[in-house]
Amino acid sequence: MKYPLMRNNILREDLDAVIEHLKKDDPILTNGPYVRKFEEEWSKWLGVKYSVFVNSGSSANLLTMAILKIRYPEGGEVIVPTLTWISDISSVLQNGFTPIFVDTDPYSLAMDSSEVISKITANTRAVFLTHAQGFNGLTDELIEHLKQKNIPLIEDVCESHGATHNNKKAGSIGWVSNFSFFYAHHMSTIEGGMICTNDDDVYQQLRMLRSHGMVRELSNLDLQKTYHKENPELNPDFIFSFPAYNVRNNEIGGIMGISQLKRLDDIVRRRTENLNRFISQLDSKKYRTDFKLEGSSNYAFNLILKKPDNDFVLRLMKKMRESGIEYRRGSAGGGNQTRQPYIKDILQDKAYLNFPETEHIHFFGFYIGNFPDLKNHEIDDICTTINSVE
Repeated sequence: MKYPLMRNNILREDLDAVIEHLKKDDPILTNGPYVRKFEEEWSKWLGVKYSVFVNSGSSANLLTMAILKIRYPEGGEVIVPTLTWISDISSVLQNGFTPIFVDTDPYSLAMDSSEVISKITANTRAVFLTHAQGFNGLTDELIEHLKQKNIPLIEDVCESHGATHNNKKAGSIGWVSNFSFFYAHHMSTIEGGMICTNDDDVYQQLRMLRSHGMVRELSNLDLQKTYHKENPELNPDFIFSFPAYNVRNNEIGGIMGISQLKRLDDIVRRRTENLNRFISQLDSKKYRTDFKLEGSSNYAFNLILKKPDNDFVLRLMKKMRESGIEYRRGSAGGGNQTRQPYIKDILQDKAYLNFPETEHIHFFGFYIGNFPDLKNHEIDDICTTINSVE
């Protein structure tokens, strides 16, 4: 592909940092001091008290829902997007909650705030909002309503590192937030994810859930002693508080995270410049250009037809393939999640028709790669190619 979805964001300096560690006589490779340092530096960058480094953004989703399950063992409802990655929904299902789907705001590609509010009930346990494709998905109305109702906001920021709402970074606003450091995202630790919070109890539980539920993972020594006192017949090193997971990351991931975090702000700025150039040249008669750009940290260029047109879509895809422009149809996560096989048995027949905005994106929406070393003339070439389709 002439214009792929991503060019390598792992630089020589990142690899050199890893190699220097490997040159040591006896380098630690499992979860250790570099992981802790990355967690501390990430927390400082984001503006939260605590961060827990795990092996993927999907694991971050899973542990977040496990925390919610500790609070609501009886289950309940979690409001989720129809346009998101599967792990946001699967983590809800895996922890025994019922997903309540919401249609998409066409300007931010996040959940429509007014529809979220309308679907809140006495059984609502959390709102799990995805900041899709780098856009800020929050509104003041939603934040205030959730605060009044005392309903936790969980932010999926996997595609939107550095996005902001009212000058606060996305991921520092809700009860818990999840990030991904997969290859194609703003920064990469090969595989990796982060869970962030200001809640002391959540932090302690996350440390245990990440590592088999082991009490020795607690940083709160008083809480450790309480477990020891309550379980005198057990070896203090092997007390398991929850039937948990092993989703730890390692020192190589920590080293790469520390290295890449140094240039993340510059990456966000460049991606934003690229987006503005792309939007300014896109033919607004054919494609949507009225996105909510304030606070965006752009993940990918969104190309969404203004009106449904099956024949035009076929010509557009043919032109992009011929021109070497890699794309994903349906935008985030394969389009409308309510059309996917894993969810069909849970929903009413043809439930996807209840989400017209997501349906439009499913069939008439795409995303195209945006990355820091994409040149201005390349953006211009992409726009010229796309605009030429009649």
